[in-house]
Amino acid sequence: MGGLARRLVADGLIAEDIAREHQQKALKNGVQFVSLLVESKLVTAAKIAEAASIEFGVPLIDMRAIEIDLTVAKGVNEKVLKKAHALPIFARGKKIFVAVSDPTNLQALDDIKFATGSTTEAILVEEDKLTKAIEATLQAIESSSMKVSGDTDLDNLDFVDTSEEDTPDVSRSDADDAPIVRFVHKIMIDAINQGASDIHFEPYEKIYRIRYRRDGELKTVATPPVAMGGRLAARVKVMSRLDLAERRVPQDGRIKLQISKNKAIDFRVSSCPTLFGEKICCRILDPSSAQLGIDALGYEPEQKDAYMKALGRPQGMILVTGPTGSGKTVSLYTGLNILNTEDINISTAEDPAEINLPGINQVNVYPKVGLTFAAALKAFLRQDPDVIMVGEIRDLETAEIAIKAAQTGHLVLSTLHTNDAPQTLVRLMNMGVPAYNVASTLNLIIAQRLARKLCPHCKRPASIPKPELVRQGFKQEEVDAPGFTVYEAVGCDQCDLGYKGRTGIYQVMPFSDAMGRIMMEGGNAIEIADQAQKEGIKDLRQSALVKVKAGSIDLAQANACTMGE
Repeated sequence: MGGLARRLVADGLIAEDIAREHQQKALKNGVQFVSLLVESKLVTAAKIAEAASIEFGVPLIDMRAIEIDLTVAKGVNEKVLKKAHALPIFARGKKIFVAVSDPTNLQALDDIKFATGSTTEAILVEEDKLTKAIEATLQAIESSSMKVSGDTDLDNLDFVDTSEEDTPDVSRSDADDAPIVRFVHKIMIDAINQGASDIHFEPYEKIYRIRYRRDGELKTVATPPVAMGGRLAARVKVMSRLDLAERRVPQDGRIKLQISKNKAIDFRVSSCPTLFGEKICCRILDPSSAQLGIDALGYEPEQKDAYMKALGRPQGMILVTGPTGSGKTVSLYTGLNILNTEDINISTAEDPAEINLPGINQVNVYPKVGLTFAAALKAFLRQDPDVIMVGEIRDLETAEIAIKAAQTGHLVLSTLHTNDAPQTLVRLMNMGVPAYNVASTLNLIIAQRLARKLCPHCKRPASIPKPELVRQGFKQEEVDAPGFTVYEAVGCDQCDLGYKGRTGIYQVMPFSDAMGRIMMEGGNAIEIADQAQKEGIKDLRQSALVKVKAGSIDLAQANACTMGE
């Protein structure tokens, strides 16, 4: 056995036969012995590092306390770093200090020595921390390299002086300039990798900025020269097949970006003329978001059961409500994905279709030629449908046809813009839909918001007085219960100011006979909300507090999502 395996056996950390087996397996598969041990969870990375430090007399250092010099790491090819499973961290003169988790990994030191032309010296670190450091360093190198490349390309561009013109003279050749192409592609790829939902290209008088919306928050990611604005807009318009010559009216288009053989991302593009040029907004439409499954959306168990029960009914209507950007489309498409089987005919009318799902007949409404939601619905009813999805009920005609479809043996899904579930019923009646039609067709209403989730790595218990927690909506017995804790955001290197990802806050309200009677008697939203409470249906505020209690979100997010609820 090698020295490290022998030390681990001598220290009683691993049995001799298991050590031999894993040493042979590592040699056979071409992987590091230490990596294999840590991956199999036989010995912790910390214990291995301590044993290796004693056996080989190599200093053991905490990787988190080291500031990695990217200029040194950049001198080694990415493939070499991954293969060697080692990381150059800093240099002193002509010597490079290399972080390794196995001091016997001499091949790694030789590979880095050959790549840099410098002598190398090993520094011992824990295996798991080394793996994370290599990944983080490669990402940092990629980001910095893109930034340098982008800046260099921008400096070399021959910008047109447009100070005396109302609009820049941007031609197709400008839009096809290689630096512009690379820059726009980089912005789009970075947005996908960072999980952004929107990209904003924004021209102003003295600055030009590009922002991503991530987890609902806008952040500036680039500020290219103002003179570049016209060419950036032109490049995006070329990609989305918009009219380059038309810069006076808004335009809409789409881009399909092939990420790999098996994955493509769609962008919904909107251009809008502003005082200082065209503002471009790209909505990133990832089809995989509809494949997440209902369990990933944040429904509580009883809410999920109510949604699944409504989806299982052969006819009726399911409405999803909430403001723009609250995740209504994902909720609807998750339901459609559950229903999307060979024996069911599904048709959707949208403005525009955001997520492409094979097996579903999707129609983009086009009011200019008369293809409205209402017209599409009428056509669907002659297409032998089982399930119909209407992007949004905006007027009485669309509402009436949707209700007619729900009454004649079809399951209809749609959205409305209302604050909560009870107000949805009042909105339909205000549109002119008779109360008896609503009462006879409606199965379920889902009101929803999106809240930023607390980072699981850095969240900490919040010091909030019990009276304040009660005032926020918690029950006194909940606050007094042992182990009751609410958390707050902190911020670390794995999140954005203490938050990472988003989760849904839902009010899932099955439509009951009692609610139907209230509607028929001319009741208002307050009376319907009171009835929902009697039936044990949580409103948005109560649902948000459940997630606060579970440690998923903090009170700040609960308040932001349910303000006025």
